[in-house]
Amino acid sequence: MFLFGAGLFTYYAASAPRITHSALTSDNSTKFYDANGTVISRLGSQNRDYVKSNKIPRTLKRAVVSIEDRRFYKHHGVDPIRIVGAAVSNLTGSSLGLQGGSTLTQQLVKLSVFSTAASDRTLKRKAQEAWLAIKVENRYSKSQILEFYINKVYMGNGVYGMQTAAEYYYNKTLEHLTLPEFALLAGMPQSPTLYNPYKYPQYATKRRDEVLDAMVKTKAITQQQAQNAKNTSVKSHLSSTHSKAQTSVKTSKYIDSYLKQTIEELEEKGYKPNRGLKVYTNLNMSAQKKLYQVSNNDPTIAYPNNRFQVGATVVNVNNGRVVAMQGGRKTKVAFGLNRAVQTGRSSGSTAKPIMDYGPAIQYLKYPTYQPVKDTPYVYPGTDKSVYDFDNKYQGTITMRKALVESRNIPAIRTLENVGVPKATTFLKNLGMSFSKPLEIQNGIGLYISSEQLAASYAAFSNGGTYYKPYLISKIVQPNGVTHKYHKKGKRAMSPATAFMITNMLKGVMTSTDGSGTAAKVSGLYEAGKTGTTQYPDDYLNKVPAMSTMDSWFSGYTKNYSLAVWTGYDHQFKANSYVTSAQTTIAQQIYKNVMGYISENKPNSDWTQPSDVVATNRGGQTEYYVAGYPGTVTDNSSNQTTSGYTTQSGSSSSSAVVTQPKENESSSSSESTSGTSESTPSEQKPSGDGGNSGSGTDSSTSSSTDTGDNGGGTTDNSGNTTDNGDNNTQ
Repeated sequence: MFLFGAGLFTYYAASAPRITHSALTSDNSTKFYDANGTVISRLGSQNRDYVKSNKIPRTLKRAVVSIEDRRFYKHHGVDPIRIVGAAVSNLTGSSLGLQGGSTLTQQLVKLSVFSTAASDRTLKRKAQEAWLAIKVENRYSKSQILEFYINKVYMGNGVYGMQTAAEYYYNKTLEHLTLPEFALLAGMPQSPTLYNPYKYPQYATKRRDEVLDAMVKTKAITQQQAQNAKNTSVKSHLSSTHSKAQTSVKTSKYIDSYLKQTIEELEEKGYKPNRGLKVYTNLNMSAQKKLYQVSNNDPTIAYPNNRFQVGATVVNVNNGRVVAMQGGRKTKVAFGLNRAVQTGRSSGSTAKPIMDYGPAIQYLKYPTYQPVKDTPYVYPGTDKSVYDFDNKYQGTITMRKALVESRNIPAIRTLENVGVPKATTFLKNLGMSFSKPLEIQNGIGLYISSEQLAASYAAFSNGGTYYKPYLISKIVQPNGVTHKYHKKGKRAMSPATAFMITNMLKGVMTSTDGSGTAAKVSGLYEAGKTGTTQYPDDYLNKVPAMSTMDSWFSGYTKNYSLAVWTGYDHQFKANSYVTSAQTTIAQQIYKNVMGYISENKPNSDWTQPSDVVATNRGGQTEYYVAGYPGTVTDNSSNQTTSGYTTQSGSSSSSAVVTQPKENESSSSSESTSGTSESTPSEQKPSGDGGNSGSGTDSSTSSSTDTGDNGGGTTDNSGNTTDNGDNNTQ
């Protein structure tokens, strides 16, 4: 066993990476690159002052050695006694957290050439770490090694090295610190976030006191000195300003939200961002700057005030790469709320293609001319009615007309025919999972993010394949090991479903009665959907008529999918409603950004799949899945109201296919006024025949509080499974 172990160690050591003086003295900053390989940010590199050994106070050196490696001056890089002692302490539970198996020199090596990812915690890595530690000990003095370590460690808040930490936390240089301050800094590298004295003073105090106790054991200080230091509050003399150290990340106003999400994705992969990595992202800087400019300073968009917010995501429809992301507007808070990935706001009628009509085509073989009923409807088992934007009923109309005009009742009836379980499966195939079971009300509103919405609509664009959205394409570790990332597509729906939904969604932007005409980019092949959410009944009298809480637009071409949310962070505060005219702002953002990023890109229409058949209905080209030219019986619940007498049916998801009658076409019956006790939940585009495109639609029935629409919330990713493969090269 000894010979085997020695041989294995020798084998691993022979393949160990080189460790240079530059690596030992570097600031360990992580660099982020855009899709073109241009550096867009350096994490922490600007927040370090290097201090030479002769300028490091003896008390700090003794504090670091006492807490990190008591036998530092006795071993030669690896300490067998320390390893055995740490193992015994861990087994008996007697350790106070002061002992670990790695020496201070090994920690320096880890910070200089290895990552902290879980995948790197292997026997090979530990063997190489030990071998390099021995080499470092043979090449440098103990004083130099301690100097390297004190200048390299991460101290939280984007600060590297203890000299800069002294200036950040106390506005003093190291030579002017007191014993309790030295102890705090010496203990912070173990967990810089947890031991932040500003945010977690209780944990910082405990850690500082552990350092003081360790110093007593090594006879660096007396018990009385330790006690006096412990009597000092950990918050004493903390600086209220940080003139020396800057923000946690050197970032620009353009990429703040994108970079924040990139760091979260990096950490999800098991990496710490302060480890000298090279992180290559999918960011298209040109698209990102345009999205920022349109969201903040576009003179053609009449933003009501600086509190009005935006959350938007641009995704490449053919691979899931997130190429741009905007998490807010008119905010100076670095790494603040990223509204592009928040899931606390209902998506409104943008849910209809992915929860109602998409599943209807996929599972029930609805044709685009499927007759759907816009007649009085009450949610089964309740007394809550659903209303449309004009508070009228149109009788039996086609699915195409219902989707283009974003009428609520036909959408809910369609979902009832499909069945919520099948609709939930359809959403799962689009990467969405929910903490609570969905309900019938969610057919006109889902709690999802702009990132999730853009990724789901991308599947309509590319013919039915879902790609989980992702920001990082490659990570290069300090030792040169490279990890490349991409997402494998997953079939979410048939090409027929994707094509037929896309064909109908074109009308949302081109039809005179479409709800999204303000988003149309002239000459561009595109499709999209509007969505708004209405205030609950008990709040309607506090806001102007036709006001909404949220306004969305999600659209796509064959290249990109862009989803935009607009509204206020606190929609129930005074003057925090979205007026009817302001609901088109989301469409205007889409139009300006999509028009820009589509320049110099192929502009082609979608190709009709071989299993989709075109037919003429009343002068309108309609489509059906080959073999299913008939229409499906509507088995949704029906009511007798306002002169409408319709047969009652079950809410089963079964369907009966019948042949269409001679007079069936895309035309609708005469609109008939209905009665309502509350404000209608959707608005039709205003202006001459809807051409102005200033209208909206809404996500929920007027009798339902959209803040709790019966559907669960989603996590930030909304994904049930990670469909991507991580390929290591």
